[in-house]
Amino acid sequence: MTVLGNRALNRATLARQLLLDRADLPVLDAVGHLCGLQAQEPQEPFVGLWSRLRAFDPAVLSDLLIRRSVVRTHLMRRTVHLVTAEDVLAWRSRHDAMLRQRVLGVYRDELAGVDLDELAAAGRALLADGEPHSMSQVARELAGRWPAPGPRALGEMVIAALVPVAQLPPRGVWRARAGVRNVPLSSWLGREIDPPSPDGSDPVGEALVRRYLTAFGPAASADLRAWCGLAGLPGAVAAIRDELVTFRDERGRELLDLPDAPRPDPGTPAPVRFLPAFDNVILGYHDRGRIIDQAHRGLSVAGARVVLVDGRVAATWTVETETGTVTVAPLRAFSRTDRDAVAEQGRALASFLSDGDGHRVRIAAPA
Repeated sequence: MTVLGNRALNRATLARQLLLDRADLPVLDAVGHLCGLQAQEPQEPFVGLWSRLRAFDPAVLSDLLIRRSVVRTHLMRRTVHLVTAEDVLAWRSRHDAMLRQRVLGVYRDELAGVDLDELAAAGRALLADGEPHSMSQVARELAGRWPAPGPRALGEMVIAALVPVAQLPPRGVWRARAGVRNVPLSSWLGREIDPPSPDGSDPVGEALVRRYLTAFGPAASADLRAWCGLAGLPGAVAAIRDELVTFRDERGRELLDLPDAPRPDPGTPAPVRFLPAFDNVILGYHDRGRIIDQAHRGLSVAGARVVLVDGRVAATWTVETETGTVTVAPLRAFSRTDRDAVAEQGRALASFLSDGDGHRVRIAAPA
């Protein structure tokens, strides 16, 4: 079986993630191709798409959100993702059990003795009034019937797990500052969520495997689980295994892939790219060694914005609110060529974030 080294996996990942060459895809198609974007920080998807698409206009993504073509909702790993309306309707029921278990993993003691089906019914009835509700409003309304768990546990379980909801704009609109207001997903999109398959088959799971490999492969089954949070996909993998090709990584793990998916030459040049907080190109794997060193792995879960140099995490970045200056903090020393490339992309990012008013970038001394 062919062994793919870290550099080969890195270049394949960059190609699938639209980070090797900026793509000419429409914004909606890019969101679909990427299987959604991590979006608990509302403005971060804009930077993620700017780094991946040529001539990206943030107003287009805002418009897609307002027109309900994309949706902010809890999905993979119980985190807020920005996904296409079609994908969330197809995928949401497949995530139901995982979402419940993830909330219980945090609030099991508080929710002990609570009938979750009754809580779900009460939550649906409360949200059926057609008005947007914050999580705290939902929790206060339900606390009279279930006082013991406390408002945080009730609100998290209803909004993040039991009742599929959409977070309404202006939350997530470019440059908007807005709290989270929730409405039932089916009422917002005007269509019921696709139900689970009645015959015990798992077409949604099989589609998720194919879509994941399209955007993240080659990858191990553990990587797939780390991305979506679903434990029950071995059956889906087995069902489509004849469609797949296999490799090994340097640790000996089996990697799955689609036969015709891009696997560029490991020597392919990789441009500097600035990534937003919690970008799935890092979080979408159990073994993140293809893109980030073990010593810096903690950055991926701490909300640090990172810079890729030669395809790997080599710096973090911030932007100063008052001046619009993009500040880069290298994790290692840069060559002159790399420093120039980082500065060039940093100026372009500063311009994007300031609507063309600023081009300042500062590169600090290496850590």
